[in-house]
Amino acid sequence: MKKTLLVSLLAVGFFNSCHNNEEIINDTPKQLEVHNKVVNVTNHDGKPFNTGNTNSQNGKFIAGPGGGVMMQGFYWDVPDGGIWWNTVKDKVTDWSNAGMSAIWLPPASKAQNGPYSMGYDPTDYYDFGNYNQNGTVETRFGSKTELEGLITKAHAENMQVYADIVLNHNSGGQSQANPFTGTNTWTDFSGVASGKFQRSYNEFYKNSYGNNDEGAFGGFPDLCHASPYVQNWLWEREDSVGKYYKNVMKFDGWRFDYVKGFGPWVVNTWNSNIGGFSVGELWDSNVNTLEWWANNANSSVFDFAAYYKMDEAFDNGNLNVLNDDMMWKRNPYKAVTFVANHDTDIINNKMLAYAYILTHEGYPTIFYRDYEEWLNKERLNNLIWIHNNKATGNTSILYTDNDEYIARRNGYNGNPGLVVYINNSSYWQERWIPTNWASQQIKDFTGHSSWYPTTQGDKWVKIQCPPKSYSAWSLNQ
Repeated sequence: MKKTLLVSLLAVGFFNSCHNNEEIINDTPKQLEVHNKVVNVTNHDGKPFNTGNTNSQNGKFIAGPGGGVMMQGFYWDVPDGGIWWNTVKDKVTDWSNAGMSAIWLPPASKAQNGPYSMGYDPTDYYDFGNYNQNGTVETRFGSKTELEGLITKAHAENMQVYADIVLNHNSGGQSQANPFTGTNTWTDFSGVASGKFQRSYNEFYKNSYGNNDEGAFGGFPDLCHASPYVQNWLWEREDSVGKYYKNVMKFDGWRFDYVKGFGPWVVNTWNSNIGGFSVGELWDSNVNTLEWWANNANSSVFDFAAYYKMDEAFDNGNLNVLNDDMMWKRNPYKAVTFVANHDTDIINNKMLAYAYILTHEGYPTIFYRDYEEWLNKERLNNLIWIHNNKATGNTSILYTDNDEYIARRNGYNGNPGLVVYINNSSYWQERWIPTNWASQQIKDFTGHSSWYPTTQGDKWVKIQCPPKSYSAWSLNQ
C-alpha cells in the first residue's frame, strides 16, 4: 500500500501570521533554474543562499538522521589508460565532506576487452589489474594496488564502497568442442591467469542442468547458477568470488548487474553467505515486479518506477503522476532512487528530480557526471545536506497539480522533518499547507525563498516556491 496521503488544501478563511513575511506574488524572481543551469544563485532579496553546514566537524561522513547518499562513481566510457581509480580517490574526501556515505564502482575485474573494457564482459573475477591477460596488466580503471588504495581512502573517510558484480554472463573464454550444443563454444576459461574459478562448457547453459535459466545477455556464455561448482566458487568457498571481494578487497556491498538473467534466489543466497549491502538492477517500471524481486532476493532494488514517473512529471508537465505507486512507497528500505546512471539518462529537469529523491524516502544516488560536470554542485550539496539532516519520517503528499507538488516528511525521533515544494511552472507560486508544527518559525533551507513564516496554532502556514525550482521548509533551528 502507498505510504502517502493526499490532503486537499482549503486556503479560504486563513490569515497569514508569518513573521517577517513579504508578499511577492507579482515580484520578479532573482533566481531562476532553466535547463538545469542556475542563472543567478541568490535569494529573492539578492543575498547568497544558505546551503547549510555541508561539512562534518572532522571532515568525514557522519550519518545524519536522514541517512546517507550513494555516489555512482563512474559513467560509461570513463577515460581509459588506468587512471580512473586514482581520479575517484582524489574526490573521496570532498564527497565525504558533502555528506555522501558510499561509492558504487564499475566492475573491477579483468574483462575480455582488456584495457578498454568497462568491465561488463568479465573473464577473470580475481584479476583486478595484477595479471597480464587480455592484452593488459591493468584494467581500464587502473591496477589492483590503486583500487586497494581507493577503497582504503574511502574507508578512512567513513564511506562504504560497493562493487558492481556481473554474475549472468562471462566473456573472453577460448573455443572448445561442446557436446551439449554439437558445436564449438567460447566457454573454456581453464586458462584464467589467477587460476581461480576455472570454467568449461559444463558451467554454462545449455548443459546437463538444462537449456537456459531466466535469460541470456548479448550472446555471451550464460553462467549456470544451478551448478554446485559455480555456487561453490561464487559464494561458498573461503576464497569464493564473494568472500574474496569482501574479505580481501574489502568491498562493503554489491550492485548486481542484469538480475533479469537469473532467479532472485541467486542474490538471496549470495547475501546469506557474504553479507553487506546489495541492490539489483532490475530494469522494469512495474512496481509489483520490483517489490517481488526485492522480497525474494532479500535485497534493495533500483526504483525504475520512480525514475520513469519523474521523467513524466518534470519533463512532460504532469506532476500529478507523483501520486502514483513507486518502490520507495512500497518499501523505502529496499528502494534505491536515482535520476540518471551509466545506462540511461532521459530526465532533462534534473534539479527538480534530485530535489525529489533527496527529500523523499529511499536511498538516493547521485550520478558522477551530474555532480562533477553537468549540474550546480553547490545546489546538489545543499540538497544532500537537507536529505541527511531534515528528510526524516514517512511521507504525506499535501498537494499536486500539473505544475506543483508539495509533500511533507513527518519527522522521526525528535527530528522535525520537512516540507518540500516543487514548482515546474514559469511563475512564483504560494500555497497554504498543513504542517506538524504549531506556532513555530520555519525557513526554506534551500535559500530560494527569503520568507521566515510562523505556523499558525492549527499548524497551517503559507509557503512559496520559485519558478522551475524547489524549496524545502523546516523549523528554523
